[in-house]
Amino acid sequence: MKTEILRLLKEDGGYISGQQICNRFAVSRTAVWKAVEQLKKEGYEIEAVRNKGYRLIGSPDIISQAEIQSMVKTKWAGRNIIYYDETDSTNIQAKLAGEKGAVHGTLAVADRQVAGKGRRGRSWDSPKGMCVYMTLLQRPEIAPVKAPMLTLVMALSVAEAIRQETGMAAEIKWPNDIVLNKKKLCGILTEMSTEIHEINYVVTGVGINVNQEKFSGEIQERATSLLIESGRRIRRSELIAAVMERYEENYEVFMKTEDLSGLQEKYNRMLVNYNKEVRVLEPKGEYNAHAAGINPQGELIVTTSEGEEKHIFAGEVSVRGIYGYV
Repeated sequence: MKTEILRLLKEDGGYISGQQICNRFAVSRTAVWKAVEQLKKEGYEIEAVRNKGYRLIGSPDIISQAEIQSMVKTKWAGRNIIYYDETDSTNIQAKLAGEKGAVHGTLAVADRQVAGKGRRGRSWDSPKGMCVYMTLLQRPEIAPVKAPMLTLVMALSVAEAIRQETGMAAEIKWPNDIVLNKKKLCGILTEMSTEIHEINYVVTGVGINVNQEKFSGEIQERATSLLIESGRRIRRSELIAAVMERYEENYEVFMKTEDLSGLQEKYNRMLVNYNKEVRVLEPKGEYNAHAAGINPQGELIVTTSEGEEKHIFAGEVSVRGIYGYV
């Protein structure tokens, strides 16, 4: 009920009488009062005026199950929330939930991770109260070989959500890093459980630097946050909800063709590598090439200096700018 009262206060914007809330949710005045007191303890500023009722006057940057559920307005993406103040990794928890039968669209969210990881097992700095750490559990009815494309669907969705919520031109560094002003803002990691010909579940983890004021050591040369770039603090629950909305829409486009043909143009418009010279790093060697965007399978199309066109699959291959990260 706490979630429903919070959503009602947010949507109304004015005073709502205790009796209206009682009638709406068929609960007692005492139950309403207790729920409001719980919200106040979590940091919400709720004004109570005799003969007028309750009014929400301030919402801090809180991520909790009630807060996120009050913001998410999708049909399935993020409708079922599993929240942790602190956990090892939202990807680990989402996979455990997948093994236990959690529904398609379940979202694991944490305020802090102590064992977060990125691509190729790299560690991910996970301070408390500053970032978005979330993992979406999906059960797509597609061939396992097509699942890696969901990483690009999420990258597009995160970039779109950041643009929507902040007005800043977030871009994608192929295949799935989100960058601002040539620095990394977000990492995405997809893992899955499969049988021979079918998927049990896919989990796509997202880590976004939101309200960090600074970075230390070498990472400050290549990482940034929304606060650093915009000069203002961003409410993480609103960003989470926006990502879920964009992902749900993009996922449904993807599922119509089971490839990226319907999203290819949008993705390429946001691709920081598009129509630029890049450095391709493969296990067998490195070379410079000209990037021409992705194909419907999410592979990066490049042309080498010898004029040979190649389609690069992410896997063990990295792409960088000629003179740096992008």
